[in-house]
Amino acid sequence: MTADPAPKGLSVCLIAAEESGDRLGSALMRALRAQAGDVAFSGIGGHEMLSDGLRPLVRINDVAFIGLGMLTQLPAIFRYIREVADAVVAARPDVLVIIDSPELTHRIARRVRKQAPEIPIVNYVSPSVWAWRPGRARAMRGYIDYVLALLPFEPQAHERLGGPPCSYVGHPLIERLDELRPNADEVLRRRSDPPALLVLPGSRPGEIRRMTAVFGDAIGLLKDRVAPFEVIVPTVPRLKNDVVAATANWAVQPRVVTDAAEKWAAFRIGRAALAKSGTVTLELALSGVPMVTAYKVALFEAVIARMTIKVPSVILANLVLGENVIPEFLQWDCTAGKLADALAPLLTDSPERRRQTEAFARLDKIMEIGSASPSKRAAEIVLACAKNPGSGHLASGAHAVSA
Repeated sequence: MTADPAPKGLSVCLIAAEESGDRLGSALMRALRAQAGDVAFSGIGGHEMLSDGLRPLVRINDVAFIGLGMLTQLPAIFRYIREVADAVVAARPDVLVIIDSPELTHRIARRVRKQAPEIPIVNYVSPSVWAWRPGRARAMRGYIDYVLALLPFEPQAHERLGGPPCSYVGHPLIERLDELRPNADEVLRRRSDPPALLVLPGSRPGEIRRMTAVFGDAIGLLKDRVAPFEVIVPTVPRLKNDVVAATANWAVQPRVVTDAAEKWAAFRIGRAALAKSGTVTLELALSGVPMVTAYKVALFEAVIARMTIKVPSVILANLVLGENVIPEFLQWDCTAGKLADALAPLLTDSPERRRQTEAFARLDKIMEIGSASPSKRAAEIVLACAKNPGSGHLASGAHAVSA
């Protein structure tokens, strides 16, 4: 989709409530300026969006934003939602873009739509309607005019479930392939001995507590079965002490890295990985690192997940590939023995390893890597919505832009 030049003095409001949304919002702001020139940005964002010129609509310290979690009391949350929505309505932007964090941003969008139905609303990052709570897709038609999807299968999911118009714009990882993919020297290191095994137990303290014990036991079993290997555990600075303490008794002492550049360097030389399910599986797949994935939660969470999740895999890379090429060991299957059995062949030139690397080679085509950048595609649709105020008005049954 290609938008006509935007009107001078375009006003765009963006609402983001997490660090990942802040990064997406910042890239979108830069792409909008590149395409439209004179754009005034207001809304809610973190450091990156503020650095790119976002004018805060309310005091930032009224909400616990980057890295601090949601507000702890429901009355304060609802008061904040009302305050932000009222500020958006008062600002009368040409378009409102809500970015991820659906439990917060969708409540703001619903209130804005009720008070100012003429403001087009774009949802950047689709909720996981294809995995659970599919009824959300149809409900979104009441307050969302267009959805910008990060995953290639999401537009079909919204069409099937009766959701708003939706276009795949691309995952932000596409814009970071230089960090993910090895150069010639790094390819040689990936193939040389001792192989580097990446271990990624999660990004929350609870995940680290749950996963490092079983991951450590698996590494102990692996040490007795294969040639020597190096273990690298990428994490974030605030969790380094937790990770160091949790891995202190591993049979192979890991190298714990916290700098982002060190993390990506480890991805580029990694022979294989043992990872908690999540976005990291797509990062590893794009980097060409075969992996074994696992996850454990509390019993009551496992029971609820079994009843509500409606997808053939919880591994993001498997869902994008359309087949369960990456082994996943969940809950009761997440044992040291099973993880070690699945990991061992990935450290050698085995059929199991080749099956994954051959599947990962298809990602460029599936994710349309090499075409327009995700932020550029997203900006084109946002500008098209801004140029058609009221046409996405759900009360009239029309949409802002055709899919």
